[in-house]
Amino acid sequence: MPYPPGKAGASSSSASAGMAATTTPYERPPAARPSSGLMPHAGSSSKTPTTIGQLRPTEYANDDHAAAARMPDDADLSRERVYGSPRRKRQRIDADRFIPARSGRDLQSGFHLIPPPPRPTPERGRPRSPPRGYRSQRSEEADETFRELLRAELFDSSAVPQASPRWTSDERMRTPPRNSPSLPATPQKNLFSYVSPRHQHLIGLSTPKKTPQRGHNFIPDPRLDAYSTTPISYHSQQMLLAPRRQHRTVAKVPIKVLDAPNLAEDFYLNLMDWGSSDVLAVGLGQGVFMYNAQNGKVAKLCTLEDDKVTSVSWIQKGTHVAVGTKKGLVQIWDAQKFKRLRTMTGHTARVGSLAWNAHILSTGSRDRTILHRDVRAPEQWVKQLTGHKQEVCGLKWNCQDGQLASGSNDNTVLVWDKSMDHKPLWVFNEHIAAVKALAWSPHQRGLLASGGGTADRRIIFHDTVRGTMRNDVDTGSQVCNLMWSKNSNELVSTHGYIQNNLVIWKYPSMTRVASLTGHTYRVLYLAMSPDGTQVVTGAGDETLRFWEVFKPKQPVRLLGGSIDLPVIR
Repeated sequence: MPYPPGKAGASSSSASAGMAATTTPYERPPAARPSSGLMPHAGSSSKTPTTIGQLRPTEYANDDHAAAARMPDDADLSRERVYGSPRRKRQRIDADRFIPARSGRDLQSGFHLIPPPPRPTPERGRPRSPPRGYRSQRSEEADETFRELLRAELFDSSAVPQASPRWTSDERMRTPPRNSPSLPATPQKNLFSYVSPRHQHLIGLSTPKKTPQRGHNFIPDPRLDAYSTTPISYHSQQMLLAPRRQHRTVAKVPIKVLDAPNLAEDFYLNLMDWGSSDVLAVGLGQGVFMYNAQNGKVAKLCTLEDDKVTSVSWIQKGTHVAVGTKKGLVQIWDAQKFKRLRTMTGHTARVGSLAWNAHILSTGSRDRTILHRDVRAPEQWVKQLTGHKQEVCGLKWNCQDGQLASGSNDNTVLVWDKSMDHKPLWVFNEHIAAVKALAWSPHQRGLLASGGGTADRRIIFHDTVRGTMRNDVDTGSQVCNLMWSKNSNELVSTHGYIQNNLVIWKYPSMTRVASLTGHTYRVLYLAMSPDGTQVVTGAGDETLRFWEVFKPKQPVRLLGGSIDLPVIR
């Protein structure tokens, strides 16, 4: 701020001479210069620097403006003291508390406008905690019971709608019409009255009825509030005392962990499969290794020369294993004799997916084609299917109905009939990302589950009998693999970005039974044991983890004995 000419200079000169100079109340020492010396003026085109707190002589065009910028003198100061300051601050009154008023509130509209809980974003360097939807099912059920109890105690049953777990965020944010006949009335229950029933008539509340006199026909009703010994109502007590559904427990830690060096972190590959002889085959770099789950022994099946393993698949029954390579070759090996039976050609790019149907081997490649090969015939392939526009990364046979499902990087799922026509039977394009995860339900005919990549994150269920989509569920992360349980109507899925976990679902409600974590990278590979009780997962952290997720098949007991009956489909 500028100073009147002469005063600032006199003050500085007297201070330098060591004299006690008297200054007016408006005389201040000049502003201190910054440590950098001079600073350029931000809004001026002149190159002459100006010190902070000083006034440039070219700021005002005439003397009137210069006089207006002058500091007030003694007369102005005395005038303010006589007449007072023209501005006064408005007095602020703060209340000690806030009591909400529920009269005239539309509770149903307010309930619909409640946004869904935000997904936590952990800071860098801290371990990622699972979101709220991935907690244990027992904790979710306890929270839901508490919300129902609180809603029943605070509001009438017809005042607030019951929360549905299947509501989406769009449905929750949709406000109902104002004049809708389905809007509930405002509850008349006083939430802040703590008055003894005998004194309610003093504040205008309804006088309670007197306790009926004892008589010959009088039987006290324990449901009356007058006879209740708990602070909650009779209906809430019945809700809490109702028998709960017993949920099975799933171990949160793996039963076994194996190192898998050189396990490729590629979403489009299938490098692991568990055969009917209880032997796990894994492709690591240029070789294929076998792990015997019964005795824990590890053996090396083969080593490719100048090539890499891109897919591995066991035949349904037997000891033959198919190996797909990066150069587009398919090799058939006898795992019991450690001998290569034949090498088949036909693809011009890597073979990332394999699927067996008895003696028919279907191979999918980056060259966008699917080849059906009869391992008994001398020909390299017997039929070629062209329908995808990008790499085929998922193949699964439905051996009962003779249908083949294929997923591709073009975000489509194609279903081919057993007649091996060149045209697909059904085309599903509901996904918006690459589709690698495919699984046919062994419990329901024509039910196909497919999972999308990072941009999609959904599991979609298709009806291949009618060619329609049944339902879908948003998992919140990339879906890498899907497998149905052989013994129960449950589904297991592995995920990549951003959860890197293993989730067990209950179909058709699609409620989470358990969420298993342990991998630090995307869980790209999944295989199931022959008895259907264990699964093994592989990830980019170069580890294999074995999980006990499903119960064994329960035999049917008849007349004191047990017999295994086939499943009727």
